[in-house]
Amino acid sequence: MLYPELDFLDRFEAAARDGFKAVEYLFPYAFESREIASRLKAHGLQQVLFNAPPGDWDGGERGLACLPGREAEFRKGFAQALDYAAVLHCPRIHVMAGLLPAGAERGEFYSIYVSQLRWAASEAARQGVEVLIEPINTRDIPRFFLNRQDHAHQVITDVGAPNLKVQMDLYHCQIVEGDLAMKLRHYLPTGNVGHLQIAGVPERHEPDIGELNYPYLFSVLDELGYMGWVGCEYRPQAGTQAGGTSAGLGWLKPWL
Repeated sequence: MLYPELDFLDRFEAAARDGFKAVEYLFPYAFESREIASRLKAHGLQQVLFNAPPGDWDGGERGLACLPGREAEFRKGFAQALDYAAVLHCPRIHVMAGLLPAGAERGEFYSIYVSQLRWAASEAARQGVEVLIEPINTRDIPRFFLNRQDHAHQVITDVGAPNLKVQMDLYHCQIVEGDLAMKLRHYLPTGNVGHLQIAGVPERHEPDIGELNYPYLFSVLDELGYMGWVGCEYRPQAGTQAGGTSAGLGWLKPWL
């Protein structure tokens, strides 16, 4: 989402120049894994996360894990994700749950979701990779299957795989539930949060734009001893585009 003013393969150099030590993105599959690996190596970056194939993204699909009749497609896509993870030395793959059909109830799709995640976690464990699931708000993605932190952590319990973790995006969590500091204090000590993401609320711009006090939330992460990554999954504010993404990174400088 950052550096949209640059072609994808040119974003690695820009991120390193701005002080980032690691990167994530939605999907790598339009590019050769070896080419991405060379960009990572050239700029001293770690690849820490990307998504498994989501189905027909351009057609509106947002994951396959909970969808009946798509089991084989999901597994083929996840195998492709593991191949990329091996080349990119990436320790995490995010599996998007998918959209509920209009009028459907979560319970009708839950057993498929758990079964697919259990299979994916088993396959990923052979490679030392974690599988992540993310609650996403239904304002940004209407009818998304997984929306709440408590639901995600129940899935972790029901799947029962030690390498299945929650991707806790504080932007989505604030929109759906709020009370972020207390949720961090509740869930981080469980060991079931594998990755954090941030963005300003409500517009999903830089974290210093909007209603959230990220310096305070960062202090909570330090208080809790969080040692994982924090992904900057936001859209640079339109007003900064003249100077590119870098022009909006003033918020980051104290934390580098």
